[in-house]
Amino acid sequence: MGHRVNVRLISGQRQLFLDDGMVEMFSSLKRTMHPAQKRGAVIRGPQTRSAPNWDPKRKKYLELTLGGLYESADGRHWRFVSETKPFRVDCLVYEPADRGREYKGLVGVEGGVLPAISANGVTFKKLDVPVIPSGDEYNLSFDAENHRFIATVKQRGPFGRAVFLATSSDFTTWTKPELIFHADETDQTLGKKAIRRCFADPTRQHPSYNRPGDYNVDVYNMGIFRYEGLYIGMPAMFHHTGKVDKNWPGFEKMNLSAEALALVRRHGDYTGFHPVQLACSRDLKTWHRLGDRRPFLDISPLGAGAYDIQTLMPPSAPLVMGEELWFYYTGAKHYENAYAFEPDAVATCLAVLRRDGFVSLDAGEREGSVTTRPFTALDGDLHLNVDARGGRVTVQVLNAKRQSIAGFEKSEPITGDRPDTAIKWPNGEFRTLAGKKVSLSVRLTKSQLYSFWIQ
Repeated sequence: MGHRVNVRLISGQRQLFLDDGMVEMFSSLKRTMHPAQKRGAVIRGPQTRSAPNWDPKRKKYLELTLGGLYESADGRHWRFVSETKPFRVDCLVYEPADRGREYKGLVGVEGGVLPAISANGVTFKKLDVPVIPSGDEYNLSFDAENHRFIATVKQRGPFGRAVFLATSSDFTTWTKPELIFHADETDQTLGKKAIRRCFADPTRQHPSYNRPGDYNVDVYNMGIFRYEGLYIGMPAMFHHTGKVDKNWPGFEKMNLSAEALALVRRHGDYTGFHPVQLACSRDLKTWHRLGDRRPFLDISPLGAGAYDIQTLMPPSAPLVMGEELWFYYTGAKHYENAYAFEPDAVATCLAVLRRDGFVSLDAGEREGSVTTRPFTALDGDLHLNVDARGGRVTVQVLNAKRQSIAGFEKSEPITGDRPDTAIKWPNGEFRTLAGKKVSLSVRLTKSQLYSFWIQ
């Protein structure tokens, strides 16, 4: 990607390769984005914008859907608990240190959203603070590393719907929303091609209207979360396929109030589909699109019984489950039914990714290498997350002059699939380099490198 940032290593924090933050140079390697692998519906009926939160009092995971609160012991099997009271809360985060108001969420009100708090995750109280301006979509996460609440709200941008950011350190005082992410000309070019492919593909659910003069791509919703020193965004890119007639019967399925129904009939609406892409940032302001804008979560084909055959909405964050990341997202069979809560039309679905598995540096038969930027070595062992099935990986440690350090010329080779492996050298221990300026030179054949860290 070419951009450079200052990265400070923290013990145990993994260094990923989504950007060039820790990359000095690499050769004979390619950067690959990996889509999440779908596991199907886990809660049928309601949609979600939240990630599950572990509740140590209940010893259960809690997942907030637009239909209410669910709990689970294993993240796969969920039981309905209750609707939120006395109003619907759409996004939920858990902050255990804030006694009496551990549960925090966003509530849709006229003109935007309000923060709300709860002691039990069911009964909420709106805070007496200014409304955060937003359209009908928003998302919420908690950056525990920097104690920062992150709200993304929907406002107008250069190509339609766009993502604005508001943050807070106390959940009470919020920054004024600023534009941070929007569609661009490249999205329009790629989006028109994607729309044409959709209508030409008999295995795809076709939107209700196909009007080429209305083709457009904007951002419907975007979850943002802190992960291993990075901010990762999951924008749902709304591919508009046609503006619908004002008397379109689909409006009746939207479960709208009389006022909202009159408004949408007056201004019209669009049909289309929503794949979810990936982006990353170091500062929440400058974002870099990943994987050449290919979907991280794509529309499923017809015939397999999937829910997400037209609409996908991202969660606020993944759940770390061992060596996997679990994403709970909304899947719907029709765009117009995504808000109708009709039986068997929408579900909260699960997708799984290898831990750190968003992007890898890949080598084939020809040996490739990556050299990191210099950093101050920490007291601990060097760990790698690699998949070297059929290949091998070795690590060399360099000094500040890019010369090999005696005893660290070549590590013992790594083979097999190793999500977490401590690197060993025949004549050296990495922890003896603590406090010294070093770089790593990692050499790979027929392997994928996902991350490294010191612990």
